[in-house]
Amino acid sequence: MKLLVALFFATPFLVPAQTDVSVTGSIGNFHFAVSNYYRVPEREVMVIRERHIRDQEIPVVLFMAQRARVSPATIAGLRTGGRSWWDIAAHYRIGPEAFYVPVAAVPGPPYGRAWGHYKNKPRQQWRTIVLDDDDIVTLVNVKFLAGYHHTSTDRIVALRGKHADFVAIHTEVGRGHGATAARVKSRGQSKGQSRGQGKGQGKGKGH
Repeated sequence: MKLLVALFFATPFLVPAQTDVSVTGSIGNFHFAVSNYYRVPEREVMVIRERHIRDQEIPVVLFMAQRARVSPATIAGLRTGGRSWWDIAAHYRIGPEAFYVPVAAVPGPPYGRAWGHYKNKPRQQWRTIVLDDDDIVTLVNVKFLAGYHHTSTDRIVALRGKHADFVAIHTEVGRGHGATAARVKSRGQSKGQSRGQGKGQGKGKGH
């Protein structure tokens, strides 16, 4: 009886733990994707995170580090030191052209503001554009997620209005790819079984 009571009171505490694992799994998968796309060790991604860089800003660190040809730790240090992303970009002469991501249709506000800068000026004047932190985080993540998942930038932008951040977008797009892969695999197995059955029937007729 005492054992049953103990189990009864212990059970509710298991639910938050499962939720935490689920959330951690999504974030961990995002880190793996960032590591894979930018071709850096996953432990380096974790080091950046330990510098108190937000998860969806980690791609920005690696994006700028590659273009500035400095270590990610250098970029992360400037960011945690209080510099804006635009200040860091200007310091390393990374112009607004580097952040531009083409889309079929310019999205509306608030997430379309980043593209509005480019739409409202002819290309020869893009060097005069000034992007804020949200603009840079949006543009870099849209390019990263579209490239990593081999999907359109428009699809990622459309999902931005549905989700709170790009980690959640990565999770949804990845889940869709998994379902597609499962359907393809299932169809392949079904075809294989059909061919196998056909061959078996053919042999039966031959005997």
